[in-house]
Amino acid sequence: MPSDSQSASPRSPGIASLKIHQIEGREWWLWGFAVIVTISLTAGIIFLTFFDHDSAINAQYWTDVKDWVRGLAALVLIFDIYTMYQHRQLQRVRRDLAERDELFQLITENAADMIAVVDAAGNRLYNSPAYQKVLGYSGEELSAGSSVDQIHPSDRERVLQAASKARSSGRGQTLEYRMRHKNGDWRILESTASPIKNGNGKMERLVIVNRDITERKRAEEMLEHRALHDGLTELPNRALFVDRLQHSLIRARRHSDYSFVVLFIDIDGFKVLNDSLGHSAGDELLIQVAKRLAACFRETDTIARSALETNSKLTHDGLARLGGDEFTALLDDVTEPSDAIRIARRILDKIAHPFNIGGQEIVVSASIGIAASSNSYEGADDLLRDAEIAMYRAKRAGKARCEVFDPAMHSSAVRRLKLETDLRRGIEQGELLVYYQPIISLESGKIVGFEALSRWKTVQGMVSPVEFIPVADETGLILPMNRALYLEACQQLQSWQSKLGCSPPLTMSLNITPRQFALPDLAEEIGAILQQSGIPPSTVNLEITETIAMGDADHAFSVLSDLKALGVRLSIDDFGTGYSSLSRLPRFPIDALKIDRVFISQMSSDHDNHEIVRLIVMLAHSLGLKVVAEGTETQEQITELKHLKCEMAQGFLYSPPVDSTQAFELLLSSHRSVTV
Repeated sequence: MPSDSQSASPRSPGIASLKIHQIEGREWWLWGFAVIVTISLTAGIIFLTFFDHDSAINAQYWTDVKDWVRGLAALVLIFDIYTMYQHRQLQRVRRDLAERDELFQLITENAADMIAVVDAAGNRLYNSPAYQKVLGYSGEELSAGSSVDQIHPSDRERVLQAASKARSSGRGQTLEYRMRHKNGDWRILESTASPIKNGNGKMERLVIVNRDITERKRAEEMLEHRALHDGLTELPNRALFVDRLQHSLIRARRHSDYSFVVLFIDIDGFKVLNDSLGHSAGDELLIQVAKRLAACFRETDTIARSALETNSKLTHDGLARLGGDEFTALLDDVTEPSDAIRIARRILDKIAHPFNIGGQEIVVSASIGIAASSNSYEGADDLLRDAEIAMYRAKRAGKARCEVFDPAMHSSAVRRLKLETDLRRGIEQGELLVYYQPIISLESGKIVGFEALSRWKTVQGMVSPVEFIPVADETGLILPMNRALYLEACQQLQSWQSKLGCSPPLTMSLNITPRQFALPDLAEEIGAILQQSGIPPSTVNLEITETIAMGDADHAFSVLSDLKALGVRLSIDDFGTGYSSLSRLPRFPIDALKIDRVFISQMSSDHDNHEIVRLIVMLAHSLGLKVVAEGTETQEQITELKHLKCEMAQGFLYSPPVDSTQAFELLLSSHRSVTV
């Protein structure tokens, strides 16, 4: 009977009951057979014993008959014992089946998974209570129709094929499909079908176990979305954009009539704004920029263009945020660069409108690089690189503009990369030097101070600061460069002052770059350098360009106040070239204005420039500020500046920037001439 026990494993509701009915039928057959055999044998014994007493039969015959009777009696007894044994076995199997059936019922009634039994025709024979908990249907509602009624129409064929395969192969497979909830929502189920075969090996029923994986699938989709989208703006990220760009390149190779362009969009001065207003304000600005860009690129939006008017519209999917303040856009079916430029200019116009950040209006601009598809590109990264190169060209050309990539830009970018690499190496090997340009008192003709400037001397010769200073500022190398310059210049000033005992004390002018001005701990850093060098703070003059000072007045006022609290002097450099609000000047704790060399160089030949210089000097004096004229090269300029009562000047007329040895010789010469 072990085989019966094994085959009776309760794999589905009703199977154990069926087996029990089969066992009961076998039990009745066994008892009936036993009764018939027992009666027959008993009748035979009675007949032999009582109805066949023929006297003619000898004693030996009766002896044999008695032996047969004893044998038949023993056989009856053995058969009855066997019958009792089989009955006990059947009773044990029946109890096991009942226990298994009860256990299975307990499991299925309380299982979180939905368990169903369907027949070969697909009719539901059993539905566990989990169906009502998960999908809202009662067992009666499910049994009233076909087993596929609630399955999504798009998934039905796949489910039916899986069921058919399970019937034919005898092996179920796991698949996912959608099933309608009673409230109309679609739930995603993970299902496994296991066939149940009869004694002939023919499939009778299917046991289907369904698990609701809707939440898991949503979590997976969310993780996938996060892996391919920017968490702040919800735009596609670099990985997704590069993938789409690669597909566009492949399409362009296959179809000669297809072309596209990539826009690389970067917010001008975002780092300074982010550091000054705070990262939360910076994030809010990026979110609003993303929304504004997306509004430009909606399919329903009509972008002002010619051939692009009906053929190409950039969708939200073509827009991405690469990171920081960098955005990219993919424009399909663009054949003319002028069309891309037209779109880029519209983007610039949109971004130029003020943003409301925390109740404060912020005006920003953007620089856009444009790169068109070409068979010369091997991968998406190459095309993206060239668009970025064009964007940097736009920044160097004055920002708030767009530039189209050309091969010459690539060569320029390679040179710039080499320059950056060499500059890093030069800093490590001590190739960066401090040069000094004297500042002269126009009243006494005496050197009253120096401006410290970075110079780069390589094995091949001097590298122009016009080349390496912008690269240093963009890459952040300007920070370690200027820290070293400040300390060396301050120590040098202390050495000169102690040797010569100049009265009033010499001053040292140090330039603050935009990247430095955005540092939250700039004042602490300058204070540490002053303390380390041991010079009086009043002998240090920090120069901030007009553009930096006027970019964000509140931030500038805060930083300048912190610096002024150290006891240093402050100057506005390159004054006249920026966009000053004269009403802000009195608020700033500054000591001097430096007139840009552009005005000084033409003041003798151009009446307008002469008037600008005169007005700047007059403005400075009315605010109690001193004036320094940069770029003086002729005696005629000096004469005019003296007439305007400008206090100080520096320029090639007196000396170009020189090393510390030459600067000391100039200082000695100036000191002796004045003494004499």
